[in-house]
Amino acid sequence: MKTKGIAFLGLLIALAFVLSYIEFLLPLNIGIPGAKVGLANLVVMVALYTLGTKEAFALSFVRVLLVSLTFGNFAMLLYSLAGAGLSFLVMVIAKRTKLLSITGVSVLGGVFHNIGQIIVAIFALETVKLVYYMPFLTVIGTISGIIIGIVAGMITERIKGYFL
Repeated sequence: MKTKGIAFLGLLIALAFVLSYIEFLLPLNIGIPGAKVGLANLVVMVALYTLGTKEAFALSFVRVLLVSLTFGNFAMLLYSLAGAGLSFLVMVIAKRTKLLSITGVSVLGGVFHNIGQIIVAIFALETVKLVYYMPFLTVIGTISGIIIGIVAGMITERIKGYFL
């Protein structure tokens, strides 16, 4: 990775951290605990489409670690790692198939982030009843994914080649 790419990755990590902090301060109150827009995923999507898989993974992992250590606890770290990890894996696979646009990849990321967190919650709370949240979380993940995907697509088109 060239110096510009490293500097750009550092800026993206800082931006993802700030966006996570903003979401932490302004929680989305729609009756479902922990539901968020996923503003930091906007930065991960931009990194995935401009820098590459390794760099986007590093950004996602470092952001989850920093945010959990700064604003959360061990439980938050587990939920965040599960959601971000599964989401990232699915987004990378979807991107490589080239069957979906950046918005489609983002929608899958939003939905699978919620699936990863529900899986952890089922084991942590020892109840399968949490699957009843999935229809609501799927709608939220889809709407968030569409918004994040559209914005990420616009940003990616504008900066591709500029920083890198």
